[in-house]
This record gives sequence, C-alpha cells and structure tokens, in this order.
Amino acid sequence: MSVELRRARPADAEFLVQLLGGDETREFLGGPAMTLESVLADIDRSEREPEAFGWLVAEEGGERVGCAAYQAVSGPRNRIVEGRRLAVDPRFRGRRLGDEIARAFQALVLRELGFHRLELQIYGFNERAIAHAERVGYVREGVKRQAYLKNGEWQDAVLFSMLQEELPD
Repeated sequence: MSVELRRARPADAEFLVQLLGGDETREFLGGPAMTLESVLADIDRSEREPEAFGWLVAEEGGERVGCAAYQAVSGPRNRIVEGRRLAVDPRFRGRRLGDEIARAFQALVLRELGFHRLELQIYGFNERAIAHAERVGYVREGVKRQAYLKNGEWQDAVLFSMLQEELPD
C-alpha cells in the first residue's frame, strides 16, 4: 500500500479547507462549510481526544493526497465509530487512491484503535461514493429516507458498516 495516514496537524489546515471546500468535493459532504478556524479547532480536538475523534491526512510519497475523519458515536461498551470526510484531492483522482485511503482507514479504526463497528452515511445521489464503499468491503444496511436537507431538497442517506471481524487480514 502506498498511502499512509497520519493525524492532521495545524500546517494541514489550509489544504483541508481547500480540499473539502472545493467545487468537486463540497457538494458530496454534509454539514456546514469548513473554515480555517473550524478546521483548526477539529485538528486540536483530534490531538486532544484521539480515542473519540480523529482527522487524518493521507500521503503518498510525502505528498498530501486526501483525508479521512472519524468520530465515536457510542460509548466504550459498544465501540461504534462513524467514518467521515473521506476525500481525494482532485489532482490525484482516477488512481484508486480513495480505495487505499479507505482500507488504511478501516485498519486504523477497527484494528489499531479497537472499534468494533465502523459506520458510514452517503448521500443517495452520490453513486461514485456508494460504488466505492461496496468495492472496499462495506456492507449496505439500508436507506435513511429523506434524512438530510441539502440545497433545499431532502436527500436520502445510504447506510453502510464494517465490523472488526470483517476487516481483511
């Protein structure tokens, strides 16, 4: 695997704002638009609460190529984490780096951090992301119908998960 994940640092903040705020990425993400201040606050939280929240930068050959994030969504007993913000810099798309980032991310949260269940929610209109989730081993669990208001229209969320024991060796 040529992609490596590392925890985001303050020096990555501008890269992350540009990546997640760019026209080719923003339409596929939920939540408010990222600002430099909000990204720096998330990076600080990632450093302070690594067991509950993480923002990761993906690098290939020392160059930043994407990112991924996670947030614990249940207490230590159930060990459920939600994957968020997986994105590949448009300059590097078409090389399956998203697959490599996803697999490294799965190994990190399920194996290294010890979560039991990794969950994703993907907008129903994001066919590329849905195909990607299935390709890298997530199991489709269902659809949250008209779950999120985006650009004035209700959007479905397709739900996926991966369990720790489903992680390939």
